[in-house]
Amino acid sequence: MNCQPIRYPKGPKVVALGGGTGLATLLRGLKRYTDNITAIVAVTDTGGSSGRLRLELGMLPPGDIRNCLVALANTEPQMERLFQYRFPEGSQLAGHSFGNLFLATMCKVVGDFERAIKEAGRVLKIRGQVLPATLTNSTLVAEYVDGTLAYGETNIVRRKVPICRVSLDPPNCQPVPDALTAIAQADVIVLGPGSLYTSVLPNLLVQGIPEAIAASSAVKVYVVNVMTQPGETDGYTAADHVQAVIDHGGRRIVDWVLVNSKRPTSSTLARYQEEGAEPVLANRQQLEHFGIRIKEKPLLSVNDMARHDPGKLAEAVLKLLP
Repeated sequence: MNCQPIRYPKGPKVVALGGGTGLATLLRGLKRYTDNITAIVAVTDTGGSSGRLRLELGMLPPGDIRNCLVALANTEPQMERLFQYRFPEGSQLAGHSFGNLFLATMCKVVGDFERAIKEAGRVLKIRGQVLPATLTNSTLVAEYVDGTLAYGETNIVRRKVPICRVSLDPPNCQPVPDALTAIAQADVIVLGPGSLYTSVLPNLLVQGIPEAIAASSAVKVYVVNVMTQPGETDGYTAADHVQAVIDHGGRRIVDWVLVNSKRPTSSTLARYQEEGAEPVLANRQQLEHFGIRIKEKPLLSVNDMARHDPGKLAEAVLKLLP
């Protein structure tokens, strides 16, 4: 890959949906190529600092929003470090990040979570915009193959039973209007990478979002994770991931499946296998059954983590544009 990517003053209109570290990774790469980015972020997190602020202040969880804002930042590195700074143990602020507290404070000052995100975006001079998928305070619910249920993102991944389906409580969560507008105007729409059931699919549970994606003329790409996730996608192939996306959002929301083709090093694999994770296999024959186009590319980062490289991933996504 060219280490000096071409910059576009405006660039293709990209909408990326997800959450967690996966979406932030994609955004870091995309901002090298275009300023026209909309990140639509799941707001169902119940763990860590986000979960505490959600319980104590009744606000939507800010953590994934913060990560996306920082990923799109076009300001001094010191400002990014400030937003990501996490207070150490030994104080009442232990575990909270400054960025989460900033968003919580801004929400109280302006009286609106969506406006608070926009103000934070101005401070960080982000390339594009970051939007919550919904402003409804909702709980993610997982139904397992044995018929049992789990409520809340942190509880869902603790079970060792395969997940059948996820839903939102309440079920009638309405989308942020700007999200629907961005989807309608997009040149390319990207789902993932990220935790399948707790980061990617929650966006598709918001009323109107899967329908808007299906109706869009954009190129629609699903980025398959490099590794399976213990307690969430144990033993999943790329086809299993795609099946779950189609089951929750419909067949018309995916045109392309982007799969990593580079195997992690033996030492990296050994470390992940200790945690119960393994590489996600492409299984081209199964993927072709969906009638979806497949692109396999070496997308791994050069460090010892089995994760996508931001630049390689963004370049691979944008090369799918006609």
